Amino acid sequence: MNASSSGPAAAASRPPQSAPRITVVVLSRNHVRQTIDTVARLTALPEAPHVIVADNGSSDATVSLLGSLFPRVRIVQGLRDLGTAGFNRAIALASTDYVACCDDATWWAPGALARAVALLDANPQVAVLGARIVGDDEREIHPGCVMFGATSPGADGPGASAGALPGPALVRYMANACILRTRVFRALGGYDERLAAGAAEELAALDVLSSGHAIVYCEAALAHRQPLATWLTRSQRCTLARNTAWVAWMRLPARDAFAATGRALAVFARQHSLGPAGIALLRGAFWTLPRRRVVPREVARLTRQLRRAERHVRAGLPAIAEKPDRSGQRAW
Repeated sequence: MNASSSGPAAAASRPPQSAPRITVVVLSRNHVRQTIDTVARLTALPEAPHVIVADNGSSDATVSLLGSLFPRVRIVQGLRDLGTAGFNRAIALASTDYVACCDDATWWAPGALARAVALLDANPQVAVLGARIVGDDEREIHPGCVMFGATSPGADGPGASAGALPGPALVRYMANACILRTRVFRALGGYDERLAAGAAEELAALDVLSSGHAIVYCEAALAHRQPLATWLTRSQRCTLARNTAWVAWMRLPARDAFAATGRALAVFARQHSLGPAGIALLRGAFWTLPRRRVVPREVARLTRQLRRAERHVRAGLPAIAEKPDRSGQRAW
């Protein structure tokens, strides 16, 4: 771990200001130029947040260059790729009430973090804010945000009983563009390392909702991303489906877990990986079932409502065929 601070001359040149209320954690791996650009934007924000880079075992010059170019930025260097769980150590070091998480392709718009802090201060029942993610020029919105807006369960979610929620309630969120209430995230144990390649935030979301807190989509929490969306390979699609089934077996009622398993097997078959991926799915039973803790009935109802809404939304969109990544072809 590399934790350095600026010299006395640089500190003296800065005007006095109150301590930041929020820390930005940037997850990075082997994207040195992209990470430098993102950190430069974050350190120039008017909110002057603390910035921590969680490096997931980069083998390029990311760590050394960041340390020399941004001496005020704290770097948490991992020895291997922990995926989403790479956020955990960095968040554990945050001394602020809130943490804004992003990856090295995502940065927060000026003023967005201040608006998020004010919203979280005024709504203690909210533990996670899902950001509105747009392209560099703000003309395009991330497809995940479109889905959030179209499938929100409204005011029925956990935490709504404590008062009206400040935005559409969510059952899930994107780990690479969210603002977390630090205390709640730490109490729930962070992201599971076994789900490093996908669905770690899905498990975290179920635990947040089960604890009585709310997840809210917040358009005022504006984040930019370039590229706006990425494509999934056959292997990534299968891994995500497998991990989602594991999460279902850890948290959802049996009927929902069986349904998630069926959906995963269908993905494996379409991606021509039914044998290897199916075996990997079954092997996960040895560690998922001992960790089984079924969510409250209301949370399970919300997950079913989300699935139904997603089916209706997708039925109204142009079909996008899933294709195996033969000869470098990618699936979306």
